[in-house]
Amino acid sequence: MKFILGKKLSMTQIWVNDRAIAVTPVLAGPCPVVQVKDEVKDGYGALKLAFGQKKEKNIKKPQLGQVKNLNIKPQYLREFRLDNPADFKVGDLISVSTFEENDVIDVTGTSKGKGFQGVVKRHGFHGFRKTHGNKDQERMPGSIGPKGPAHVFKGTRMGGNMGNARVTTTNLTIVKVDVENNILFIKGALPGAINGLVMIKGQGELKVNLQPAPVAASEENKTEVIEETKEETKQEVKTVEETPTPKVEENNNTEEAKEVEPAAPQA
Repeated sequence: MKFILGKKLSMTQIWVNDRAIAVTPVLAGPCPVVQVKDEVKDGYGALKLAFGQKKEKNIKKPQLGQVKNLNIKPQYLREFRLDNPADFKVGDLISVSTFEENDVIDVTGTSKGKGFQGVVKRHGFHGFRKTHGNKDQERMPGSIGPKGPAHVFKGTRMGGNMGNARVTTTNLTIVKVDVENNILFIKGALPGAINGLVMIKGQGELKVNLQPAPVAASEENKTEVIEETKEETKQEVKTVEETPTPKVEENNNTEEAKEVEPAAPQA
């Protein structure tokens, strides 16, 4: 199983074969491995990943102690169960390169909180008839049971807090993988609000330490490209200066025409 942590971005669309597909981009990783748990010491196998950045004063001391050897200040720490944790070590980096297009994944996030809501919005009740005798009763829950038990049974569908819960959306497809910008384009909608944390899991081999080229190397490439374009523009300017302008050719033609004209006869 492969997995990664990410941040949900605003939805957009991608054109594939003259067809627009609604996708949700996710800024995923790179996520360093903070802790490796095994069955002997911890009772189960798992990898704890770090994601994001946060000010040190806003991080709890136990969390700082877990990442003191990695020199990072993570915003989130989450762990994923794994069958073979011995194949990985602390410091391994998980990036979007471990995923491919058309991978089927499950995305877990915290849904948007909607506060206290009634039974019509929360559970889909249709309400009462809008006729005589039902004043102010259109969206009421109605009777919840006989008088005999004299208490509310657990699990009864009533009004209450809606949203702000852990939600998992399954069988989503990755449409595109942007390795340079660490973005996964996932088909459809994802749970949670924009900039919310999402956990992505999928079937396949988990590959580590496949991060793209460092930023410094890319900047050097950019400077080399700029210098090459400057040299090309200089060469173009030299060729333009060497070629004659059309105005000079017109003047030469007029001078030749004057020489060809016969002299006027003398009286």
